[in-house]
Amino acid sequence: MASTNSWTHEIESPVAAPRLFHAGVMDWHTLAPKLAPHIVASAHPVEGEGGIGSVRQFNFTSAMPFSLMKERLEFIDAEKCECKSTLIEGGGVGTAIETATSHIKVEPAANGGSVVKVESTYKLLPGVEVNDEITKAKESVTAIFKAAEAYLVANPDAYN
Repeated sequence: MASTNSWTHEIESPVAAPRLFHAGVMDWHTLAPKLAPHIVASAHPVEGEGGIGSVRQFNFTSAMPFSLMKERLEFIDAEKCECKSTLIEGGGVGTAIETATSHIKVEPAANGGSVVKVESTYKLLPGVEVNDEITKAKESVTAIFKAAEAYLVANPDAYN
């Protein structure tokens, strides 16, 4: 029987928490194809208006080991810059993992910047082993937030 596993990751940023949360989480489906076109070919909402229960889809280039990922927003607190989502299709669901959730919280830092805290919980399908996927996942999450950070630093009026 497969067990439930998890990993955590923290990313420091000079960008204020509300701006980074909005750009790197809530509006990432809009920014990703512009900021990371070598990875994200396109992205769009599938259902909902961005609130709880909304589903969005990311379509990837050949740089990723899967062609798409759909995630459903399970919890959001925009004031606290926190959300939780569940992977519902693609991204290894049905081939390597049974379930996967991500909890993201962007907290203010003392220097005016922020700290992104990510916790991912997943249940592997029987017989599947994790090798370097966790390292790759952490690198991907870091790349997302660093791309959003670079955009926000270059565009100080964006997402205010």
